[in-house]
Formats: sequence, C-alpha cells, structure tokens
Amino acid sequence: MREKNPETAMRIRRYIDRYCLETGVAPSIRTISDATGIPRPTVQRYLVALGAAGEISYENGRIATGATEKFAEEQATVALLGEVACGLPGYAEEHIEAYLRLPRALVGHGNCYLLRARGESMIEAGIAPGDLVLVRESATALPGQIAVVLVGEEATLKRYYPEPEKKRIRLHPENREMQDLYVTDAVVQGVAVKVIKELR
Repeated sequence: MREKNPETAMRIRRYIDRYCLETGVAPSIRTISDATGIPRPTVQRYLVALGAAGEISYENGRIATGATEKFAEEQATVALLGEVACGLPGYAEEHIEAYLRLPRALVGHGNCYLLRARGESMIEAGIAPGDLVLVRESATALPGQIAVVLVGEEATLKRYYPEPEKKRIRLHPENREMQDLYVTDAVVQGVAVKVIKELR
C-alpha cells in the first residue's frame, strides 16, 4: 500500500473487523467514515488499497473479510413470524416481524423460522409465554412431537398425536390444568426443535 499511511489503514481494518464481529455484516463506507472521522473518499481509497493488498475483498462497493465470510458460514438468517398460541388455537400471523441471525450449530440445516409463544399450555415442556420457539418446516410430525398445527386458519403449538382409528388428531397441552384438543382436520406446519428464552 504505497503512499498510504499504515496507521490509517490499520484503523480502518480494525474498525471493519470489530464491526463485523459485533453485527455479522460489513460496514458501509459512510459507517466507517462516521466512526473513524476519516473522510469518505479517503476511506474508499484505503479500501481499494487494502483490497489490492489482499487484506480484504472490496468489489463493487462490497466489503468482505475473512471474519465476515467465516461469520456468514457459521450463521443462519431466521425469520420471526409472530406469535403462536400455547393455549387455545390462535391466529397464525404470517407477516415477518424481523430477521434474526442465529448460530448454524443452533439452527442446523433445513428451513426454520421462529414463533413467539403465547399462552401457558406448554409450560411443562419448558415453553413459557414470550419464549421464541425455533420451528423446522415440515408437513408431518411424529406422534408425540411438539408441532405447529394449523386448525382452520388458526395455529397452535401442542404435542401431536394422530389417532387414525378414531379419524382424529389429539393435540396435547403440556399443562396439567388443560385438556386435550381433538380435531378432525389439521395441517402440520413444522416441528419445534429448540426454545430460546430470557432468564427470568
């Protein structure tokens, strides 16, 4: 990086690495400039020089480092879709509230989404109101699995027990004070795989 101040280059590089570790994405030129006080045109020139030196990847305005690429491989983007009833079946809100980045080791592979638990029917399974439930998309559930089940236009989170001999499905709450729900028509939307909760 001829004719470039090595201290300035190091400040920019350190800021990029720190920002990537904190947010999971690379900063924009404006963000780097605002945080370091280095003018935007100067930041851009240093990014080009850092890219030419192989310290970062800088193409078409996109900044990437080994840290961002490793972080991207180790993270999964999961949609938070709203609430699901842990009580009587509640309306399945299909709009996306937010996208969250979660460790790939937590999520695993396959399509997943998050739902916020509402109600107390699953408290004995460790799912309390407000907890985030990680759901793996699936059109089927094994007997006894905790599943997101669509009953009419309402979704509920219960243990799933098909009873083909009686031509019905038993949806079992994990709360001794509540009774099983029996339905003749239900569509499995996914299977709960993890619960993310705040400690109270």
